Amino acid sequence: MAGALIIGAGPGIGQAVARRFAREGLPVALVARTKETVAAAAESIGSLGTPVLPLTADAADETALRAALDTAAGELGEPDAVVYNAAVIRPDTIGGLPLRDHLDTYAVNVLGALTAAAHTLPGMARRGRGTFIVTGGMPEMKPQYVSLSLGKAGVRALVELLDAEYGPSGVHVATVTVKGVVAPGTAYDPDDIAEHYWRLHTQPRERWEREVLH
Repeated sequence: MAGALIIGAGPGIGQAVARRFAREGLPVALVARTKETVAAAAESIGSLGTPVLPLTADAADETALRAALDTAAGELGEPDAVVYNAAVIRPDTIGGLPLRDHLDTYAVNVLGALTAAAHTLPGMARRGRGTFIVTGGMPEMKPQYVSLSLGKAGVRALVELLDAEYGPSGVHVATVTVKGVVAPGTAYDPDDIAEHYWRLHTQPRERWEREVLH
């Protein structure tokens, strides 16, 4: 198998998923917004002995994100698995966030995933295999988290659209919907959540799931 590409490789789910794939011997490309974040992620995974490629890009910057994806493909080969885990998570209420901030948040929570999918899924479809997983959340909309609720609803819609477009070509598109606050040692331990991503990646086609709720 080719490697995995994790967009949003910060502490928590991103790094846990990267470690899970690396434990299987897969090379891993990591994308985060800052050098400090991606360097810490690479250090935590490097001890597993698999190739790790740290890259920086803002998920909302289409040019930078596409460039990072091209670099990853050039260094490690076209990925067999892409995980989009980037998100802006903050409390905000109806009318409590300026429109510009809503647009900036949506650009990370949804449109970055669209950019990553548009850049990587056509190649997967040509090869007849591949997995594209988006980290979801907010199975129930909350007025205390308006921008996040809108973003996670957009993720569900995007996954449905991508599945309809690329699923028939052999690309497994799915979302892992996390229902609570991620923290080690809790019911939402990132290492436990990461198991869903690996299971989705290795699922036989006749058993594909489009959404897993944790």
